[in-house]
Amino acid sequence: MTLPLHTEFASIAELRKALDERRVSATELAQSALDAIAARHELNAFLHVDADLTLAQARAADAALAEGRAAPLTGIPIAHKDVFVTRGWRTTAASAMLKNYVSPFDATVVERLAAAGAVTLGKLNCDEFAMGSSNENSAFGPVLNPWDTSAVPGGSSGGSAAAVAAGLVVGATATDTGGSIRQPSALCGVSGIKPTYGTVSRYGMIAYGSSLDQGGPIARHARDLLELLDPITGFDERDSTSLERCGGEPNAPGRVRAAFEAFLAGAKGDKPLAGLRIGIPREFFGPGLADDVRMAIEAALQQFETLGAERVDISLPRTELSIPAYYVIAPAEASSNLSRYDGVRYGHRAAQYQDLADMTSRSRAEGFGLEVQRRILIGTYVLSHGYYDAYYLQAQKVRRLVAEDFQKALRGQCDVIIGPVSPTVAWNLGEKTNDPVAMYLADIYTLSLNLAGLPGVSIPCGFGLGPVHGRRPVGLQIIGNYFDEGRLLGIADIFQQATDWHERRPGSL
Repeated sequence: MTLPLHTEFASIAELRKALDERRVSATELAQSALDAIAARHELNAFLHVDADLTLAQARAADAALAEGRAAPLTGIPIAHKDVFVTRGWRTTAASAMLKNYVSPFDATVVERLAAAGAVTLGKLNCDEFAMGSSNENSAFGPVLNPWDTSAVPGGSSGGSAAAVAAGLVVGATATDTGGSIRQPSALCGVSGIKPTYGTVSRYGMIAYGSSLDQGGPIARHARDLLELLDPITGFDERDSTSLERCGGEPNAPGRVRAAFEAFLAGAKGDKPLAGLRIGIPREFFGPGLADDVRMAIEAALQQFETLGAERVDISLPRTELSIPAYYVIAPAEASSNLSRYDGVRYGHRAAQYQDLADMTSRSRAEGFGLEVQRRILIGTYVLSHGYYDAYYLQAQKVRRLVAEDFQKALRGQCDVIIGPVSPTVAWNLGEKTNDPVAMYLADIYTLSLNLAGLPGVSIPCGFGLGPVHGRRPVGLQIIGNYFDEGRLLGIADIFQQATDWHERRPGSL
């Protein structure tokens, strides 16, 4: 199989070397990626591509290379989830409410990647306002899974994961409110990281649940995640949730890379993970976990043991409470965040209405999709007088207990926690669209990290079983304590050096 030029290189580091040595130009890479996007338009991964804007950035990257001004990502082709506002490209949040919106400024994540030299290919499809687990809630149609186009890619960052899996981009930005980086990464057979809450700026990221949302990258493997995550971490005074310090050190670029390199420096010999205690939560391996996913995770755990790690049986007893707590807190925050879309200042405005109140209600009914409307209604209900104490405050108490479960395990019993990302491989398109509860249950292993604010990495570790599921990937989740992104990526990298799941591409089975 002949690979497009931009995918012939195994990593961003190899691309960087090829660009520095003038074996390839940024313009050639950008054109190769644009051609690949056009060739795989049926995946519906992109919502807006502007070749002129992309090629202008690529030519600027080539000029910087020629003048010796190359930054770490100069000439590297990436794309942004459509919840990060961007100058030049539309930002719709995959909603009819923002169908033609173009931001006058860049999100901090976009800004920092541009400063690092990355070339933007366009905006990626997602669930509307990042609300969904399958990327079927987009107002512009679902994204298809490159491994099996009859399957969902996962959500809400389905476009990001599908674009990486299909080789349309080297890496992509994404967001994770309840698993929206890790779950699509798992279902599309690529790698993704949700960093510690507050370490990556939320400025310019269209809000869903402000205490849960966190941006991060999706790429083919851990080393590429490092290249994309390190430049976007850091304090941002424009974001009230941004952290100035990560434990004892400043929240700044270089922090994650230094921790990654320090971990690998201590990982020697044929047992590089010797002494690493891996917590295996009983609650992650109950009857809800599909047998083929269980088998793939077990095989991966055996590989970790071969590398020197030790299994430790642990319990996260409030895991099952994560879903009800999340689906109170997140909709409550969504109902508040989305109140700004009223048809007055920006966004969709109904063509016909009687008065201001009618205009607002009609505009919101027309502009928001059914899942977004459902969550707004739930959120408004749990915040209303008489129900606030019964639902919202109780959910916040559960949230604290979930965080305490993780701290008990990570501080006293184990160094990291490993388990599945999703209870099943990717399901068929349309299979769960009429069953919101079944859709929500797909996030049972990811939601708790957002409630606690912890970092987590998803990496591919195998495939399902049978003629259909056998071509659908399985993802492994590695969970660490606060600010542990560098070590998590180091552990993922050691696993990926010993396996080839991350090298598999759709069509290669």
